[in-house]
Amino acid sequence: MGMFFGRRIHKAVAAGDVVDVSERDGVRSLHLGSQTVQSSMRISAPNELELAYTRSMMGLLLFNPDPVRFLMVGLGGGSLAKFVYHRMPATRIAAVELNSQVAAAARAYFQLPPEDERFEVVIAEGGQYVADHPDSADVLMVDGFDGVSLADSLVTQRYYDDCASALSERGILAVNLWGSDKNFDAYLQRIETSFNGLTLCLPTEKHGNIVVFGFKRSPGNPRWDDLRQRARELEQTYGLEFLKFVEGLRSLNTHTEKRLLI
Repeated sequence: MGMFFGRRIHKAVAAGDVVDVSERDGVRSLHLGSQTVQSSMRISAPNELELAYTRSMMGLLLFNPDPVRFLMVGLGGGSLAKFVYHRMPATRIAAVELNSQVAAAARAYFQLPPEDERFEVVIAEGGQYVADHPDSADVLMVDGFDGVSLADSLVTQRYYDDCASALSERGILAVNLWGSDKNFDAYLQRIETSFNGLTLCLPTEKHGNIVVFGFKRSPGNPRWDDLRQRARELEQTYGLEFLKFVEGLRSLNTHTEKRLLI
């Protein structure tokens, strides 16, 4: 496996799965059996979003600024769960994680908040949990990578159909994918099928990750001027680069000079 680009501070092995935590230059990272970074936290700002793809997943707020029920498949170090929990106090969050050692590491090393009436961690297989909970979320975030690739159960047509069923009328799916994955087009087509073509792709600041949004109901064809105004307001509230997200949406999606076409 080689050495991490930093100091290893934790290693756990259970049922053949390896969970490592490393630290370098004030940033703590989670790894699942490889050097690939699954989650990162800046120790001086533990509730902010260190990795670009996690910030991009919050781009969904451009289309629904006040979701209440969040369902997250894949906990990792808990970056998104922490951000939503601390910055959006009206929300309720269920984070589904297959590996109990990942959840333990998130609690011990990444300042995951304790469970309460707003936040729960469920140790379960994400695909089955989503299938068993229709109409349970306004936002469904899927970050289903292991140390090497996407989990097979989280990329099937049936799974994306279940994701659509799990969402409320205005619900939004946000999926983290690798644009360089040879199966990317197949995964995108499945999401498009499950969401009746109501999808958008947002490239992240880091080369490779692409966040795909699926909409249960069409958000219309918003004007760029309106999206930019909304982005400025969201930047003031959350400190994320929403104006860059708007420009990113122009690069990969059908649009006119004045509107984003969905």
